[in-house]
Amino acid sequence: MKQQYSQIFATSPKPFVKWAGGKRQLITSLEGHLPKKFSTYFEPFLGGGALLFHLLNQNPNLKCNISDLNSDLILAYITIRNKVEQLVESLELHSGKYSADKIEYYYSVRESAPKNQIEKVSRLLFLNKTCFNGLYRVNSKGQFNVPLGRYTNPSIVNKENLISVSKILQSKNIAIKCQDFEAILDEAKKDDFVYFDPPYQPVSKTANFTSYTKCEFTYDDLKRLANVCQKLDKKDCKVLLSNSNTKEVRKLFSSKWKVVEVSANRAINSNSKKRTGHTELLIKNY
Repeated sequence: MKQQYSQIFATSPKPFVKWAGGKRQLITSLEGHLPKKFSTYFEPFLGGGALLFHLLNQNPNLKCNISDLNSDLILAYITIRNKVEQLVESLELHSGKYSADKIEYYYSVRESAPKNQIEKVSRLLFLNKTCFNGLYRVNSKGQFNVPLGRYTNPSIVNKENLISVSKILQSKNIAIKCQDFEAILDEAKKDDFVYFDPPYQPVSKTANFTSYTKCEFTYDDLKRLANVCQKLDKKDCKVLLSNSNTKEVRKLFSSKWKVVEVSANRAINSNSKKRTGHTELLIKNY
């Protein structure tokens, strides 16, 4: 098995899940606003990790402290790092059964609640690749509740990418944690770079999507985050925040913060015509 996996050509690792608010399409814009020099990279709302993988592709030895409050997501990162061969085998089984009966198999997996580590992560990735728009959403009980997507042939098993991700995450310089973003105050030091990409504040009453965990990210959480940013600034950390272009977000950051508007798409909007023509905010202290 190990010989089989070692023979697969290395590719540049990229996000292995489609995540609402993912930054793959904004990397070019983000790159122009990254600090030129920094020590440790912190990302407390990890999600799909688009910026993380971008930075690691440039510098595989970069010291990183990455975290998220979504325990299922963090388990996926840890499992891919430690047990990628078993995970790929499980995903291949899902792929075969899904091909036989898409509707029945999708909903049977959605209703399942595996306890085994490999099966839990395999279920998450399978649902992410086959559900509507790749949207990760749970209800108040923490149950995944997204319907089946309209895919002809979804890529359920991306073996090359999973192996590339596994290899780069095995670096001793990368720490992966499941924790609230406020824990960063005890970890980040002067000249460290902290990137915050929290669930966005809604731009309208119908655009309120913050259900990444059973505990939604509220406006009070955003105020708490703004306070954390202020404290990190006082510690001489380099802070970059992404969020929606709203009065509420702008109001929380004083004039000393640099606010930049960048163009962005809304990939999870159910109406494809409403996915373009939006702007987001990048807020930084350097």
